[in-house]
Formats: sequence, C-alpha cells, structure tokens
Amino acid sequence: MQSAHRNSHPLVRPLVRMLQAYVPGEQPKIKGLIKLNTNENPYPPSPRVLAAVRAAVDGRLRLYPDPSAEALRAKLAKLHGCAPENILVGNGSDEILALAVRGFVEPITKAKLGGPRAVVQYFTPSYSLYPVLAEIHGAATNAVALPADFSLPRVKELKRDKEWIFNAGLTFITTPNAPSGRGYATAELDRLCRAQRGVVVLDEAYVDFAEENALSLALKYPHVLVARTFSKAYSLCFQRVGYCVGHAALIAALHKIRDSYNVNGLGQIAAAATLDDLPYYRANFQAIIATRENLSRELTKLGFRVLPSRANFILARPPLFPASAWLEKLRGEKILVRWFSAPAVSDYLRITIGTPAEAAALVRAVRAIAG
Repeated sequence: MQSAHRNSHPLVRPLVRMLQAYVPGEQPKIKGLIKLNTNENPYPPSPRVLAAVRAAVDGRLRLYPDPSAEALRAKLAKLHGCAPENILVGNGSDEILALAVRGFVEPITKAKLGGPRAVVQYFTPSYSLYPVLAEIHGAATNAVALPADFSLPRVKELKRDKEWIFNAGLTFITTPNAPSGRGYATAELDRLCRAQRGVVVLDEAYVDFAEENALSLALKYPHVLVARTFSKAYSLCFQRVGYCVGHAALIAALHKIRDSYNVNGLGQIAAAATLDDLPYYRANFQAIIATRENLSRELTKLGFRVLPSRANFILARPPLFPASAWLEKLRGEKILVRWFSAPAVSDYLRITIGTPAEAAALVRAVRAIAG
C-alpha cells in the first residue's frame, strides 16, 4: 500500500508529486546480456588504478575523505594548465550540473514574474536530466529544438527565431551531443558562449572520443564552465567522480553549496591514479573509436541509417521495424540497447560502443532478426 501511494502522500511537496523522474538505462537482471545501453567503457580501469584502489582499502575507510579533493584538483589543474581554484570535483558530473542549477538559477517563486534568471535553458534532444534538475529546483525551462541534423543553430538564427533567451540564468550545451553523438566545433561553441549573458555549462561527458574540446572557453570567459566525468572514458562509473573547470568566482560559489564530503575517498584515489596512467586510456579511446567506425559501416550495410558520432555510442535508425520493436527483438537476442520516446529520436536506437566481440555479436543478432 505504501508504494502504491508514494506520489500522493499529503506531506510530499506538490512540486515533488508532479515531478517526472529521470529514467536511467536498464540494468541487467539476468546473466549473459550484452549491455550496450548506458555508454559505459567496455574496458576496465588500468591495472595501476585497480592497484591504487586495493591499496587504499584499509583503516582509512573509517575516516572522512578529503572534503575538497585537493590532491585530485592539483593534478587536474596541472593537466589543464590552470589553478586548483578553477576546479570543483563532484559526485559524478551529474552533481556538478545539479549544483549549477542551485547556484545560478533563481526559483520561480523568488524571481520577478519568473524572469530570465529563473530559466534553465538547453537544446533538445540532449541530456534528459537537465529538465529534471530544473523542476526539482522550481525553475522554468526553455528547451530549444535542434535542427533535424542535430547541428548547432547559429546565433543569428536564434536571434531571428526568438526562441533562445540570451540572458537565461543557466544554459546547458551537451558537446558532443547526446543522444545524437554529433560533435560541435569549438568555434561554434565560442560564438554561442560569447552571445550568452548568463552562465553556460558545456557538458563534455563524451569529449574524449571527439576530435576537439572546448576547455579553453572555460578559461577564456568568466561565465563559462566545462563539466567532465571519469565515468564514460575512464571506466570509473562505479566510483562516481566528475569535475568542472571555470572562473574561480563561479567555482567558489559552487563550493559553498556542495555537500561537505561530496566525493568518496576511493573515488578520489582512483581518479588521481587514472591521471597518472593516461596513455592506457588514450589507447582505449582509439580502440573504441575504431570499433565505432567499423560498427557504423556494418550496420549501414544492413540498412541502418547511422549518424556520424564523436562519442562512444551511435544513433541509428533501423530498417524493417520501428525502433521500439528492434529494442525488444534485440533484447530477445540478449543485447540491451537504448530507445527514447521523444519524437525527434523515437525512430532511432542509441547503441553503446562495446568491445569488437560485442559489436560482432550485435551485427549477428541484427542479421538474424532481419532474416
């Protein structure tokens, strides 16, 4: 009885009762499934990282971790050519996104007529967590549709169409885009950032699989943050470590509102050890990119329309059956992929790039289903 009525309890805030929660990808409940639905790296952390984590499983587990992740921030600052004051480490990049909403956006109830400072803005389709974070905070949302090819609109087009709010409290831009995988040139992002008067977060969760990144913009503009994660490219989903780079004043504001010990100690150690073994990971990036390109070619031969990707996944429109039917048919072949019901992408499947063996199994399953 309690679970059936959990969303209608009178003590739950009306805002929370109305929320549509973020839905993560399916987690396997039976053995033997090939998991290509949550964009995890198919390769394990480096042996050096695993050794560092094992060595840290000792009496320190009773202690609180470093509250500001100073050692990890120092390593990240050296990597990116900035100061530790320009970096905030979070419980995955998702925490960074949530903190940005809390730190830079006024709830509608406290902003005059729900003005632009109360707006969280983003392109669509993109990461479906953005509107959830806005709604939790009681902020307004402004979702601006991307063109059919998922390219970035030009500033003059946004001004002409009057859909874009140039002084929104916070603007998220997913680059490379998810779920399309489309990459965006730094020059394009620069023009958008330069035209925006509110805070801009460039969400670079998949940037290690792309040809260029926009980190320089976070060090160039005082209103731009770049958010990154150790999950997708660095095989640390289990540890939940992310970070952002930006102007020291923005970073200081986020430090004020984060949880006191927001990043676990083993995660800090694992992330720091990762930065000491980057050649291992860069080799993995190249292996994933090669598999991505090969899988795209093979699926294209089988009648799929595969969009060019700069991420560790592809967005592909299947032949013969609706994408939702392919989702179930592939599951019957013990392969999990992702399907979204949003109209702009409902004809497509999002497929994580696994190992070459997993990609080959997917191709075999597609051939079997297609007959």
